[in-house]
Amino acid sequence: MSEHGERRHGLEAFLRTAPVAAEAGVSIVVRSDAGCVNLRGNPADQAFLAAAARVLGQDLPLVANTFTSGACRVYWLGPDEWLVVTDAADAAGKAAALSDAVRSLHAAVNDVSGGNVVLQLAGAAARDVLAKGCTLDLHPDVFPVSACAQSGLARASVLLGLVDDTPAWEIIVRRSFSDYLCRWLEHS
Repeated sequence: MSEHGERRHGLEAFLRTAPVAAEAGVSIVVRSDAGCVNLRGNPADQAFLAAAARVLGQDLPLVANTFTSGACRVYWLGPDEWLVVTDAADAAGKAAALSDAVRSLHAAVNDVSGGNVVLQLAGAAARDVLAKGCTLDLHPDVFPVSACAQSGLARASVLLGLVDDTPAWEIIVRRSFSDYLCRWLEHS
């Protein structure tokens, strides 16, 4: 289970000096207030979909490479897998509530907050920065708001989601790659 409150991690030095490069048209924020819950289940099972929607207060995205927003963000990871990004203080409670709701179903719930770091990259040049290290076509016609994809970014495996047309991107990366990725983003 994740710890409540402020978590300590290797990005503390980066947090103290978090870059806001207005002249470069981009800002990088480490979302230390975010927690992550992995959910697996059968999307053809209406009981599973209803139980998840009841706990999350929103439907699971069933279209590949999309996410839904509401009280939390729910990312489609695969045909039977989703990542719920919520407040860090609420992640353990959300995981427990989901576990209880799907207990009698063929499903799995895991709080994976400790293994992930959520970053936000925003600004007019954010798409250009991402394009330097990512092979995805990030053009707005191909990758619109509410789209997501798992990909490589500068040799780190990430989940990218376009949150709004500022553009603001949410980047979820494994904690062990987060320092490297933050430094790469800052340099780029």
